[in-house]
Amino acid sequence: MKALPTSIPDVLILEPRVFGDARGFFMESFNQRVFDELTGTRHQFVQDNHSRSARGVLRGLHFQTQQPQGKLVRVVRGSVFDVAVDIRKESPTFGQWFGLELSEENQRMLWVPPGLAHGFLVLSETAEFLYKTTDYYAPQHEATLAWNDPDVGVAWPLTCSDIRQPLLSIKDQAGLALQDLA
Repeated sequence: MKALPTSIPDVLILEPRVFGDARGFFMESFNQRVFDELTGTRHQFVQDNHSRSARGVLRGLHFQTQQPQGKLVRVVRGSVFDVAVDIRKESPTFGQWFGLELSEENQRMLWVPPGLAHGFLVLSETAEFLYKTTDYYAPQHEATLAWNDPDVGVAWPLTCSDIRQPLLSIKDQAGLALQDLA
């Protein structure tokens, strides 16, 4: 596996080695020692989550105000545009975002460390999204940064994906502005 840097220093793209032939493929999707070495961290994952969403669904941008979760995310079916936003007030990249396509074809993963907001937009007809977290889900501490906050300015690929309006949950429709987090 190799790690590729992004515009937010702690956020990393992870590319596993994939061994494929006419029968299919094999890849090691997670190895704690390799992960620790590539990220320079010693996070322990405590929860695995699996979601399935339809085309045009936008989930996020989620974070927890206490018990922040680091997330190792990947797509096993379909494709999504995945986004991390730095909401760590002391960070030099506060308010900046990074996004990329994760798909079953490219088999990339994204490491989103604790303290960042995270979300994704489904580009394919459906997508199955897997992620490991470094802390347990705590609904009493969950919050949402507005997906379309102009101060963040995420360039969601809506028009190039022919998505007129993303499908949002009620909690995602009520996301906070970045300035309300500061």
